[in-house]
Amino acid sequence: MLRRTYLKLMSTLAVAALVPFSAAFADMPASVDGPVTISFYNYNLASASAGADATKELLAAFKQKFPNITVETIAVPSNEIMSRVQADIVAGQQPDVAQLVFRDLIYIANDLGANALEDMVSPQELKDHLSGMIPQGLELGKVDGKTYGLAYTFSTPILYYNADLFRQAGLDPDAPPKTWADVKKAGEAIKQKTGKNGFFPGAYGPADGTFVYQAIVMSNGGKVRQGNTLTFADGDAADAVKMLRDMVDSGAHARIDVASPADTMASGNLGMFLYTSALYASLKKSAAGKFDLRVAAMPSFGDKPTAPTNSGSALFVFSKDPVKQRASYELLKFLTSREAYTIITSKIGYLPLRLDIVDDPKYLGEWVKQNPMIRPNLEQLNRLTPNVAFPGPNYRQVENMMMDAVRQAVFGSGDPIATLKTAEQAAQDLMP
Repeated sequence: MLRRTYLKLMSTLAVAALVPFSAAFADMPASVDGPVTISFYNYNLASASAGADATKELLAAFKQKFPNITVETIAVPSNEIMSRVQADIVAGQQPDVAQLVFRDLIYIANDLGANALEDMVSPQELKDHLSGMIPQGLELGKVDGKTYGLAYTFSTPILYYNADLFRQAGLDPDAPPKTWADVKKAGEAIKQKTGKNGFFPGAYGPADGTFVYQAIVMSNGGKVRQGNTLTFADGDAADAVKMLRDMVDSGAHARIDVASPADTMASGNLGMFLYTSALYASLKKSAAGKFDLRVAAMPSFGDKPTAPTNSGSALFVFSKDPVKQRASYELLKFLTSREAYTIITSKIGYLPLRLDIVDDPKYLGEWVKQNPMIRPNLEQLNRLTPNVAFPGPNYRQVENMMMDAVRQAVFGSGDPIATLKTAEQAAQDLMP
């Protein structure tokens, strides 16, 4: 069934690829002068977290600013939204804007028919809007030099830690771990002296853990692929996984459900948790009155600089109608404006990709003063390293094979390097 659906999709897109998009882009009006309705596929709206409320607030503000534009929202969970967009394209229901994750970037650009912003908008208009956004963030959505995804909700891994468990274990909560050796030592102490779980990274989930895993690998100088050649079982990449396995064997790294480490952290039963800052608002709420929650920068491999990768999403435009293209672009501009990032950061926890608002009292200035825990994440942005997507139609299967091997290497009893190598050789057959 999946193969038939995929082949049908490819056939549809092959026909669509023959349409001369550039002619439509040239006709995009400078403004929206009459009523128009666009669709917006969004996964924050499908959540039960602060992300849904903040997104509703953003869309209400957009409607006030652009009364002619009606945004029809399609709320789909993050693990289902890509399939929904694909299915609707096959069914002839052309999406206009979609919030999609970076792991699908190459496929979205090359096979799904997303518009490059450089082909939609004049160079000066695009330059004016992107001015002030961090260059590292803008690079995340580019394929072959063109912007297909405009970075939207975004974060890097940070180390949450329970300062109360640190104290109970005889550790200094004002001196959180800076290296992986520090994490191992602290994790062992927490486990031995409190009976609670020491450390766990959100690096093993079937989809959302990839960016944390890649951040760990790249911080050790490794890569998951070089061009079309897989390298996740090679050298520094494999050594990073071996480091995690060593921590599991020592007891510093917990053996808990890879799908719910955030729940363990929120309950006060985990000493350290490496994951996205987007979880900050909910963890802060869970910890209130129960334990002292703090954050620190991502740990390093000795003196090596960390290479934090990105989680989160980008906004993609699929509209082919010129008027809908203009309306879609106005939505993109608004959702990545100073006003929008003030809401996104203060009410969800994602990073503001416009750093000039961080200390500005008109925007985030007062909030940052009251929530200084965002600082470690902001300070990591100068080392931001793009999360590597896989090319080709089998990209998700390749990624799944890699992550299955990582979980087995970290938590299994066999040789971790051999486990990774076996998976790498098998997955290579599926690469372009």
